[in-house]
Amino acid sequence: MTTKLKRLALTLATISASGLFLPGAFASEPVKGGTLIYLEQQAHTNLYPPAGGFYPNGGILNQITDKLTYQNPKTLEIEPWIAESWTVNADATEYTFKIRPGVTFSDGTPLDAAAVAKNYDVFGLGNKALKQPVSEVINNYERSEVVDPQTVKFFFKKPSPGFLQGTSVIGSGLVAASTLALPFEQLGDATKIIGSGPFVVDSETIGKELNLKAREEYAWGPAKLEHQGRAYLDGIKYIITGEDSVRIGALLAGQADFIRQVQAYDEKQVEAQDYQIYAPSTRGVNNSVVFRPDNPLVADVRVRKALLHATDAKEIVTTLFSANYPQATSIIASTALGYRDISAKLAFDPEKAKALLEEAGWTVGANGLRQKDGKELVLTAYESLPQPQNKETLQLVAQQWGKLGVKLTVLAGDSGSRVVDDLDPLKTPVSPAMVGRADPDVIKSQYYPKNRDVLRQKGGQSDKAQSFADDKLNGLLEALTAEPDREKRFAIAGEVQDYVIDQAYAIPIFEEPQAFAGAPYVQGIAFESVGRPSFYSTWLAEH
Repeated sequence: MTTKLKRLALTLATISASGLFLPGAFASEPVKGGTLIYLEQQAHTNLYPPAGGFYPNGGILNQITDKLTYQNPKTLEIEPWIAESWTVNADATEYTFKIRPGVTFSDGTPLDAAAVAKNYDVFGLGNKALKQPVSEVINNYERSEVVDPQTVKFFFKKPSPGFLQGTSVIGSGLVAASTLALPFEQLGDATKIIGSGPFVVDSETIGKELNLKAREEYAWGPAKLEHQGRAYLDGIKYIITGEDSVRIGALLAGQADFIRQVQAYDEKQVEAQDYQIYAPSTRGVNNSVVFRPDNPLVADVRVRKALLHATDAKEIVTTLFSANYPQATSIIASTALGYRDISAKLAFDPEKAKALLEEAGWTVGANGLRQKDGKELVLTAYESLPQPQNKETLQLVAQQWGKLGVKLTVLAGDSGSRVVDDLDPLKTPVSPAMVGRADPDVIKSQYYPKNRDVLRQKGGQSDKAQSFADDKLNGLLEALTAEPDREKRFAIAGEVQDYVIDQAYAIPIFEEPQAFAGAPYVQGIAFESVGRPSFYSTWLAEH
């Protein structure tokens, strides 16, 4: 046992009586009580609901906030939750919701039509004074109208067909007015987040530990769930445990109940002890490498296409991952709405890659590196810490590109200059990227300059981008989020998938799940539609 594991075990011993797991029969009926010990890889950063796309943030928000609607993770249908019912006009510019009566935030204030309106006015428009950004899942928002205490109506400047699904996601968790009144920088403090969810924040040691307790009077879970009323658990203890081996060791030693970010190479040892691996799909934009064409080294589409065909995604998946990580066949997952199989365009073809580089004028120099006009084809990328084995993935990509004389330098994801450098295409022409959401609007979230802007377009998130902008791509993304006809919308989604690969803006590698492991006595684990856990119906069998 390592020193860190011993230290963690001593900490957990004071709060957990679970001990070693002994195989045996568990009760079939839910047991009330107990605290779930949950080891999280990274600390949350900010709990302003639209910041919930970062999984440690969303994993907390999913326990302490409710959403207007519920997306069934099996069918992907939208079902009632805080909204009992809704209507949408023909062109998806007006949405009216009937709010469930009797719902309150944990501070006692009502979650009524006025509260819902206030949340969406902030999420849809942002608040510059408080530095609260616009939610990436809400497009074309204009205003809200409180029709009566239990009825709220939303108006959009243009059709917004993705809005209904957007009311079900982590980024749309409903919070009290007191939370919305705080500046963005204060919302990293979990004790300031007042939601209406089945758990409330009890205490926090920022960056280290978070304690949630069940809300006794909770009585408004998603309408179609079998479980209603108070959560079965008494509480959840989150402990930030950065090292993979320490999380696995604590779980298998009986000192933790549930852990996030299980690496593929640890799956077999977990399953060998009859522990459960959970790997729900994120149903969005695949784990990919993306280019920043504002950098002259990757401005030529022939260079980007060469690197796409020089990437052997199958080798990456089979070397580093498991069956829970399917090889990508498009820029979005095969489980995503609007998916189109474009695997033929992603073929590994080193000879084609070599020919494209030669055609673009990049020849092999004496040192083995491609060069042109006195410059060498040397690129840089920072690893993404939240993504599974991302450093190893990028290093294997670097080996593959190196065979063609292209050097990719992989820098540490915790480097102090990473955030600034990532905004500068000249410093970071290559980047890992992915985002989960079970709606075609997720493609816009990834590529649109006013959203995540992973390509770093001029006028987007970075003032370092000087000239690159793709008006055709941006027009397609705007059309995607404003087409009310489902089949036409899916057709546009397919067109975007083709276009992104035709321009070689991205190299999709694998469909990224969220990988968790749990002890056998942990029952009733559920996940929302893009893989964040819900512990509302979770219970601990006697063990």
